[in-house]
Amino acid sequence: MTKQEIQKLNTEKVQFLVGKTTKLVRYLDQSEAPEDWWSRPVVIEFTDGSLLMPQSDDEGNDGGAMYYQSKDGYKIINTI
Repeated sequence: MTKQEIQKLNTEKVQFLVGKTTKLVRYLDQSEAPEDWWSRPVVIEFTDGSLLMPQSDDEGNDGGAMYYQSKDGYKIINTI
């Protein structure tokens, strides 16, 4: 598979986010985090009951950091 094909596939995988409405943004509570996680990531809750939470890898081994870029600049959002 070419790099372009992989990028296209990965872009298609996240299209479910289009049109969702954010209800709440918060950090994962300590009681919600698996015991072996060092980080508690940001949780984005949507009005349809679904949520989005960054992880360090596809296996869910730890929380992760998020990167956000606005039209005026950027901001790194770190985990705690």
